[in-house]
Amino acid sequence: MAFSSLGLSDGILRAIAEHGYQRPTPIQLQTIPAVLKGQDLIAAAQTGTGKTAGFTLPMLERLSASTPPTRTRGRPRALVLAPTRELAAQVADSVAVYGRHLPLRSAAIFGGVNINPQIQKLRRGVDVLVATPGRLLDHVGQRTVDLSGIEILVLDEADRMLDMGFIPDIRRLMALLPAGRQILMFSATFSDPIRKLARGILQDPVVVEVAARNTSVAEIDQYAYTVPKGDKRALLAHLIRESGGQQMLVFTRTKHGADRLTRQLSQDGIAAIAIHGNKSQSARTKALSEFKRGAARVLIATDIAARGLDIAQLPYVINFELPDAAQDYVHRIGRTGRAGSLGTAVSLVCPEERKLLSDIERLVKHKLTIRATPVFPRAAVITAPDVVRVRAGGHADSSRAPRTAPVRQHNNNSRRGITATNGRGKQRVRRVAI
Repeated sequence: MAFSSLGLSDGILRAIAEHGYQRPTPIQLQTIPAVLKGQDLIAAAQTGTGKTAGFTLPMLERLSASTPPTRTRGRPRALVLAPTRELAAQVADSVAVYGRHLPLRSAAIFGGVNINPQIQKLRRGVDVLVATPGRLLDHVGQRTVDLSGIEILVLDEADRMLDMGFIPDIRRLMALLPAGRQILMFSATFSDPIRKLARGILQDPVVVEVAARNTSVAEIDQYAYTVPKGDKRALLAHLIRESGGQQMLVFTRTKHGADRLTRQLSQDGIAAIAIHGNKSQSARTKALSEFKRGAARVLIATDIAARGLDIAQLPYVINFELPDAAQDYVHRIGRTGRAGSLGTAVSLVCPEERKLLSDIERLVKHKLTIRATPVFPRAAVITAPDVVRVRAGGHADSSRAPRTAPVRQHNNNSRRGITATNGRGKQRVRRVAI
């Protein structure tokens, strides 16, 4: 079936053709007709299946069919809520692409950037507003936005907003919307909490579920290596070097872990950049831009920061650390194998993560293949036998370190060496490949 058979106007069809799309995806075939009829909807589909266009196209069609003669400043007609800045920016880009031939204006507002340019855009009038909940509430508090004219509300990545604790904010915002608005809820997974939320805010919704519940994408080759925690970095560096120059998205659990791994890979001569919530919006945008243009082979990200990343033809996702929440595994690997392309997802699993692996396998309903760990150069720690300590009076005294003395390693590791103390003095430690 072609897009032209779905009831979309010539302006939208022209934009679709210019963007290179020829046929709608399965989720678009189901969502577009329902949205055009004005029905509430809840849809579950994995990342990369075209769900953004699944609500953007019919939303633009409905708005363009009844464009008012004048715009009211700060009073949008459609609102898309997204959990992260990256996802909000991605959705706003889609709105701009598909609406380029329509007499509609759009804007994105999110935190981490100056609020004043956003206020100026709202004052000029917008039809479609894409926002994160927190920054939108800031605008509501400053009376720079009026939500009383909203005709369509879209909750994108609703499961992530639930996980991030945004539901109270969403309920506050919904209280400002007019009665009779159309609500569309999109999610990568269909968890029980999401179904409960839908029952509370949707009116007789159309239910669309493209993939089996909580299953991982079929076009992705998924497997794992078992490796001691201390050898993960060396194995990762080996996999990167053996990948033939292909780019990789690497996931860590924490922001500090992402920064640390980035430094370590850089010391190994591997161009890597990190993206996480502690970085400013400009830094995150720059990092993603560098990765897309090939300035860095490896992008290291946390789960929240990676939501909404739109990276075409990403061949590899590597779970340097398994996520604490099994559903995040599905979100992670959904960055590759998008829109029918093939992808690879590799998990580095240490003994301490066996339970997390079991939780993931239980959720996706299949066992991950455990491949034989390849031979790779491990980092060994070699300590100098002598310890230099300072006696009373400031004179240096060299003697052999007691073998029973406890050693504490500082965090300021470098490729050349790390400093360890044993309670009496200091000794130099260096890492070499064996």
